[in-house]
Amino acid sequence: MINLDEDALICDFAEYYHIYDYHQIRPLMCAALAVGLRENSRIRMKLTGQKITTDQTLLAAIADRLGILIWQRTENGQKGVNMPKSIIDEINRDHSMDVRGFDSGESLLKELEKYNVD
Repeated sequence: MINLDEDALICDFAEYYHIYDYHQIRPLMCAALAVGLRENSRIRMKLTGQKITTDQTLLAAIADRLGILIWQRTENGQKGVNMPKSIIDEINRDHSMDVRGFDSGESLLKELEKYNVD
């Protein structure tokens, strides 16, 4: 766990156990405490590759299903157009493509002008 994300483990220990320096405790005790962290702790979520907790996933699924049920009763739903976007799909989407870089301040300002941003 330490090799995966030491900062996450430090934050979890501070939050759950009020241990601010895990180096002060024995390695076996450290391991026992790490195993005892909740499933929604930072390090456990990183280990399992989860972006959101199980509860958050269930809430997003409920919201998605409710949105579809409501949409089905509209004119668009009857025609099968403009289906609402899935919250779960948006959470799981790869957001790395949303990041853009600029070579200079001038190129940034030119891009901002397109959106009338001062």
